[in-house]
Amino acid sequence: MSVKKILTWLGIAFLIFFVAFRPNSAADVFQSLGSTIGDIAQGFSEFFTSLVA
Repeated sequence: MSVKKILTWLGIAFLIFFVAFRPNSAADVFQSLGSTIGDIAQGFSEFFTSLVA
């Protein structure tokens, strides 16, 4: 097995463990990630809008 494959499986196992035993914390993390992605998308949108206008 390659190191990449082992690290991938360890990451998946950690994610399952995190969601199973700390669901509130996991929800907060995913909410924060979603908010950050939304902020980035809004920034790109504002940039292209001001670029075209």
